[in-house]
Amino acid sequence: MRVFWFLLLTMVVVVTAVTLAVVGGGGSAVLQDVEPQRFTDPLPATRPVGRADVEALRLPMAARGYRMADVDEALSRLGAELAERDARIAELESALAGAQASAVSTGADLFKQPGDRPAEPGDRPAEPGDRSAGPARGEDEVR
Repeated sequence: MRVFWFLLLTMVVVVTAVTLAVVGGGGSAVLQDVEPQRFTDPLPATRPVGRADVEALRLPMAARGYRMADVDEALSRLGAELAERDARIAELESALAGAQASAVSTGADLFKQPGDRPAEPGDRPAEPGDRSAGPARGEDEVR
């Protein structure tokens, strides 16, 4: 019976000592308060977000995963970038379609290179094996 009381008293003393050490029952702080991690936006503010920026994105961890506000902030930034790019692509596609439509309606040759002279009625098309006319423009004669 004495052994039981001795073990019980020893266990209470040990638990109390560990508790005071962890909580900082003395005058010195054993465990210092740690500043929680905050999300610092590594996404560039002065240029569009690129693939490397998204791959380098690391969100700080919280007690149960990621901080919802940090994830929401990063996702809203990426969503805004994607919406801006989609609008720019749509703008460029409509400008291209308009240019193609106007070229077709005026009868312009869409495949004409700058500097080519227009075909005249007496010109015959060059045959693939015909070298009498010399090399085509921009091509070097191979011997």
